[in-house]
Amino acid sequence: MSRPVAVHRCRFVDYTPSPITALAFPPLPLPSLKGKKRERDSKDKFGTLGVGHANGNIDLLEWTAEEGETQASQAWQVRKTLPGPCPSKVDSLAFTLRYPDMFASDIIPACSDLRLFSSGGGSELLEWDISRSCVRRTISSQGGAIWSIAANPASTLLALGCEDGSVRLLSLVADTLQHHRRFDRIKSRILSIAWGPPSPRPPKQRMAKKTGNGTDSDEDSDDDEDEWTDTWLVTGGSDSSLRKWDVATGRSTDRMGTDKMKGERTLVWTVGVLADGTIVSGDSLGTVKFWDSMTCTQTCSYPAHGADVLCLAIGPEGTSVFSSGVDQKIVLFSYVPTPPETSSSVLSSTPARWIQSASRRVHSHDVRCLAVWPPYSPIPASYKRKPSANATYVAPILASGGLDMSIALTPALPASMTSSSIAPRVLNPLTTRVTTTFEDSYYRRVAYTASMCVSRRARLVASIHDTGVNVWRVLGIPDSDVIVDGVDPSTDPETRTSWEKVLEMELNVRTNLIASALSDDGRWLVVSDLYEAKLFELSFNPAGLLKSSRVRAFASILENRITAQSSQKPISTGGSSFTFTPDSSKLIMASAITSLILIIDLSSEAPIILRTFNQHCNAGSITSGRVVRGINKGNSDGDEQLVGVIDSVTIMKMAVSPDGQWLATSDDLCRIFIFNLDSIQHHTTLPSLPLPPSVLVFLPDDPQILLAVLPNNTIHIFHAEHGEAPSWGREFNSRLPKQFLSAPDPVIGVAFEPHHSPSDDEMTGIAPPSTKPNEAIFWGSSWLCKLELDWEGKYTGQSRKRRRQTGPVAVGELASERKLRMVTNYRPILALDFLGPGELVLVERPLADVLSKLPPAFFKPKYGQT
Repeated sequence: MSRPVAVHRCRFVDYTPSPITALAFPPLPLPSLKGKKRERDSKDKFGTLGVGHANGNIDLLEWTAEEGETQASQAWQVRKTLPGPCPSKVDSLAFTLRYPDMFASDIIPACSDLRLFSSGGGSELLEWDISRSCVRRTISSQGGAIWSIAANPASTLLALGCEDGSVRLLSLVADTLQHHRRFDRIKSRILSIAWGPPSPRPPKQRMAKKTGNGTDSDEDSDDDEDEWTDTWLVTGGSDSSLRKWDVATGRSTDRMGTDKMKGERTLVWTVGVLADGTIVSGDSLGTVKFWDSMTCTQTCSYPAHGADVLCLAIGPEGTSVFSSGVDQKIVLFSYVPTPPETSSSVLSSTPARWIQSASRRVHSHDVRCLAVWPPYSPIPASYKRKPSANATYVAPILASGGLDMSIALTPALPASMTSSSIAPRVLNPLTTRVTTTFEDSYYRRVAYTASMCVSRRARLVASIHDTGVNVWRVLGIPDSDVIVDGVDPSTDPETRTSWEKVLEMELNVRTNLIASALSDDGRWLVVSDLYEAKLFELSFNPAGLLKSSRVRAFASILENRITAQSSQKPISTGGSSFTFTPDSSKLIMASAITSLILIIDLSSEAPIILRTFNQHCNAGSITSGRVVRGINKGNSDGDEQLVGVIDSVTIMKMAVSPDGQWLATSDDLCRIFIFNLDSIQHHTTLPSLPLPPSVLVFLPDDPQILLAVLPNNTIHIFHAEHGEAPSWGREFNSRLPKQFLSAPDPVIGVAFEPHHSPSDDEMTGIAPPSTKPNEAIFWGSSWLCKLELDWEGKYTGQSRKRRRQTGPVAVGELASERKLRMVTNYRPILALDFLGPGELVLVERPLADVLSKLPPAFFKPKYGQT
């Protein structure tokens, strides 16, 4: 048994995540009409998941599996957060392809291939610059508040449903954004909108266009030959009706009326369209209806919900429809085809129909949005790609979110496919269990996280929320001890540690806060939004209250240096990441938009920028998304302008070695740079990784060894001075316990217990414990475990010679001798670090505490119940 560790189980942090209001997956390109065969791109099997929040932030989640893998225990995890303007909210999200005419139809689009649009209840439509994490441009709807947005399947038009009762089309051709057409106005808000299936241009029309203009080049004619055309779209309004619109004329061709209750208007909150033209609608009466688009008549209606239906999602095959809303229930509708038997009797023949086949609750409050991967393309079946007979079929994933602030991922294979020939070849990408049907599969939650930092020597814990920052001080040692590498049944969930809130600030910011850091001595606090970083000097007055004094000159110092570096006035002095050196004498800042590394000296009377590094701006070291070694060799002067500057990257993680000599920085292009803080020069570039690391940390006992933990929980080891992976670290992942690699949540942090110093022993009178070197606590949102990086290679049954060759191993598996013990009775964990030897602070924010501040969930008692 390991030595007990005193744990400060802190639940006083009042962090509240923002509700989820919108979800979106990128569209798949329309197939080519020329009949050309393109090779399937196997690099990216899963697209980016966009998550809109009620506070205006947009999270971009990426699939955590490496290249060539179709299963990931950690599923989608947050890669980047786009901070929303303050104040703002996100009601609708839409992805489109940036250049759809130049994009191959068999490739899954990456973030660089996409455009992202959002609306938040106002009259402005926002287009986001994903690489810079800021708003790229805005455009007015010219029709009041925007209630709904939808992009056509070809990614060339964006439809807006407006307050004034009109639909407005925006042109997206050639990466532009401008008004294209306004439809006729009606006396109703356009609450929901969906495009009808596109149709290929008739061959005669294509030939006429090809020969009608003699000035057209062959290349232009080929482009015309590939065109799909949009003929109609459907909208849901606040006047108890749906309308079908002709795209060419902008006029309403048909009106479909819904039911009314007690004479009040019914709100059609959501609509969808299938490839055969079937229209699906969900309204405020809790009814899901199916309509025939040719006759514009209702084919079937299901009172599936007890309250408003707020969202719909269509399965990738078009044979399943999911609906949800205020009653927290997700309902599955399945398409039952016509039986193959033929009969002479008309009455005995059963037409194809939709049935309500299953329902389940995975959320505790209102469900605001649904999205399915792979996304549904409403194109004729003859144009869809047919999988090979022996191909593995990956089960679709239903993503859902709402007021309970968590994303639920549910395998959603239609039940009709379980009895087909592909059933044995179905793969569950979430690895939750073998069953992949919607009604029987296990769902997985994407945990929420918070931006928090811990000051060891000052015993401070800081947390930022939308526009403010709070600081607490941890006081006494808790009474009970807890074993951190095994489950201790004596752990009391209600254990509290003594604490006090010492600082609370609300800041004047342009966007929500994105980064913060607290020095180890508790003297410095830095927070930043996208456009401005603020530095505060903290001090305790005689009464024990913490006072903060802002360093006013900090912003001008940053602006002058960034202006000199980029030869133009910066649009931002904000930082995407901060860290302090162990002695708290230097602040390392990564600028948010300009992607610069600034080394700032805090030991003098005023902050001084010692040097600025722009290695992350250099495009010369990137080839096909991978870093080429040797290009930056010898270029140690970071103040020189590098050749080949890329548009923008986001510097995500930074770490300083315990001896203060080495600085490691990583960006979203999977690059890691090493800087020498003694000479303040760029040292080397490490080999690129398959995914951007989620954690960077140096080993305390060997400060030259860097651990880079990826979102899939694999660990890569590098020698900072040599700039490469040591021989013993190349096979390190193969020795990691299986439970560690398959944990449902990725590693968020790594904590090393500090050693006792002689001065500490004299002051406390406690003898130094016999701790093993390089024992680390790895922790995620719902688990923590202790891994021993055994430098002696204590494999049972191995010779000493073999042990020296293998180097450090992760104790926990040791072949089949014992299983890794993971503690799962703390959740969700927001922060974990050691305050001193044998003293651990663990911050958790239980979901029950968060939900207790929400309004009561919808409940409708059945007849005869109270």
